[in-house]
Amino acid sequence: MTTDTIAAIATPPGKGGIGIVRISGPLVSQICYSIIKTLPEPRFALHTPFLDADDNAIDSGLALYFPAPHSFTGEDVLELHGHGGPVVMDLLLKCVVKLNARLANPGEFSERAFLNNKIDLTEAEAIADLIDSTSAQAAQLSIRSLRGDFSRLVNSLKERLIEIRTFVEASIDFPEEEVDFLSDATLKFNLQALIKDLNVTIARSRQGSLIREGITVVISGQPNVGKSTLLNRLTGEDTAIVTDVPGTTRDVLRAEIIIDGLPIHIIDTAGLRESNDKIEIEGIKRTWIELQNCDQVMLVVDDQQGLSQQELDLIKRLPAGTSATILYNKIDLTKRSPGIASGKNGIEIYLSAIEDTGIDLLRQHLKKAPDMQAVSEGSFMARRRHITALEIAEQAVSSGLTQLVNNGAGELLAVDLKLAQEQLGSITGEFTNEDLLGRIFSSFCIGK
Repeated sequence: MTTDTIAAIATPPGKGGIGIVRISGPLVSQICYSIIKTLPEPRFALHTPFLDADDNAIDSGLALYFPAPHSFTGEDVLELHGHGGPVVMDLLLKCVVKLNARLANPGEFSERAFLNNKIDLTEAEAIADLIDSTSAQAAQLSIRSLRGDFSRLVNSLKERLIEIRTFVEASIDFPEEEVDFLSDATLKFNLQALIKDLNVTIARSRQGSLIREGITVVISGQPNVGKSTLLNRLTGEDTAIVTDVPGTTRDVLRAEIIIDGLPIHIIDTAGLRESNDKIEIEGIKRTWIELQNCDQVMLVVDDQQGLSQQELDLIKRLPAGTSATILYNKIDLTKRSPGIASGKNGIEIYLSAIEDTGIDLLRQHLKKAPDMQAVSEGSFMARRRHITALEIAEQAVSSGLTQLVNNGAGELLAVDLKLAQEQLGSITGEFTNEDLLGRIFSSFCIGK
């Protein structure tokens, strides 16, 4: 239980019609009597002057009091809604701090809500994700997680896992029973069903994670095919140096674009060719590292030359599941019309980066990437740590099932189920540590 009282300006910096100072902790009542000379009726707005230590008016506005435990943080909370000028808000906050409150750390109000069991960890993270939403889709998924959809699903999986684990450990603890519980077909069926549902949850989580974090797209191809020009056209800035000299790009260049609110991370890479230049060789090495870890590849081809064997070999070397879009650039020189088609090697787009022809087709194609489609009914916002925990849990249950089927090893199955339960518990915060909490809440804004 916290013993100090925290305060922060809960509205964004700058001028506005309304500014809010939020206070939480055991000194709320004392601070309230000092500033407005009374304690408002719980959850009713009271219009009142805000006074400093000498009873001089700082501002006037609405005071809202939320007594514990019926507040966001689970503690006594006071909100002072005044005029949204930065000087006025600063004076009011300084007055509160002089009354023995301290300035809140980023995300500390939400952290206290979590520690006081008002929200779980996924709901706390959903608050930050909702604030940071860059699209209606992202906001929609964040709301689902905030209202507990994701938590309920994870808890449901965990409860099923606990039931199976209890059954297995009871079988191990009472081997004298005549019935071999571990050979029960129902146990294997339940494990298989749990694995299936974990995989479904992982897939739904990945969709939410992509909408939150975006997809990574690598621009690749041979030197002097127009990769850097394409990057500049997509970003609308001179992000990359463009010259007629092949091999100008030696290192990895990164940029982010937003298409209808969806973040897309674009990476321009060194041209792929045989080289004796040590710097260029290192650039090509880094290109292949990016190609192995991206979501999509935009393979830029000079439309005058067509698709070469080297470029076909590149497509074959891509990891399974990584899609390649072939961009036939420089159609201004071949007089080909801009267009998009489905070829035997993937989607083909005909464009001219230098003349900005066909670029809209590329943007529409990126927006229609399979993982960036409209949010499905059961999707929710998820973070990378959620997906990792779900994957480890699924791998543990699968490993335990294999041990059971192949070796009849109930003890090993029990160990794997325990690991899976801990991983699912870490998602909602049941099993966690202070370092993780510190990283999560430090990314929040002040006053939330």
